[in-house]
Amino acid sequence: MAQKGDLLSVRQDIRVVDATIRDGGLCNDFRFDDKFIKDLYNANVKAGVDYMEFGYKASKEIFNEEDFGKWKFCNDADIRKIVGDNKTPLKIAVMADVGRTDFKKDIIAKKDSPIDLIRVATYINAIPAAVEMIEDAAKKGYETTINIMAVSKARTEDITAALETLGKTPVNAFYIVDSYGALYPEESRRLADLYCSIADKYGKSVGIHAHNNQQLAFANTIEAMTQGVSYLDATVDGMGRGAGNCALELLLGFLKNPKYQVAPILKIIEEYTHKFKAEGVKWGYDIPYLLTGQYNTHPRPAIQFVKEDRQDYYKFSNELYDIINS
Repeated sequence: MAQKGDLLSVRQDIRVVDATIRDGGLCNDFRFDDKFIKDLYNANVKAGVDYMEFGYKASKEIFNEEDFGKWKFCNDADIRKIVGDNKTPLKIAVMADVGRTDFKKDIIAKKDSPIDLIRVATYINAIPAAVEMIEDAAKKGYETTINIMAVSKARTEDITAALETLGKTPVNAFYIVDSYGALYPEESRRLADLYCSIADKYGKSVGIHAHNNQQLAFANTIEAMTQGVSYLDATVDGMGRGAGNCALELLLGFLKNPKYQVAPILKIIEEYTHKFKAEGVKWGYDIPYLLTGQYNTHPRPAIQFVKEDRQDYYKFSNELYDIINS
């Protein structure tokens, strides 16, 4: 596939998605106060961001509400308290995990909700359940995306079959999700070619959600973008589970569309994210996350390593090798 645009192009199909609350919430159990959420919402509006993801629509039967902040559950009333009627160009998104969302009950009709976009997240072996959720959300009036997680572990033929199935649904966009931060730019380009070729066939868009285990989240995002990917996930200061994500301030500074402004996001970093780190909230590139990225495996062991404030990287590398090869 030929490159789409160049360094000076303004792509009108680009949609920037701020995932700070949802992915960053994995770092502090979604315990953000309303002032931060409100300030981030206002900053995103000023910055020209297209979508703001507030968190998960998690099942209250599976997850104890007392163990998490409210953005694990994203009650419509809580979102409306922040955005009111949201009379701005910014659209509101939430994520719904296959098997962890009571979607028939908790995702109400769009006409009664401040939410615009339901982002369905699934592993590739649960595509039929994801299709059910997509169809339900679309019938209720929502935009939808499908986030196929841990795509670096999936076989190309399985990805192709999944996308062909999803292409026949009402979903608006397919997402490349580098859950383990294992992809290199040439692999992102190859996946973008595959996703975009099938998306074009069915009139869909393609997105990317990158993790920064190998300090390649930004590189993978813009590499995929050059191949036609248009929904671009990012987070303020890269805040997200483990190594974090593509930094929103990097992405906004790169995009040439004058509607995007980085200054409002810098103000949020100045006022909030340094404070979060001082309070002990941890995210960002570190050696244990590098190792899980290189081994193409879930960052769970690395998250525990960081939580224990360990520094014995060589020993951890050997432990990880044994886990993966056991």
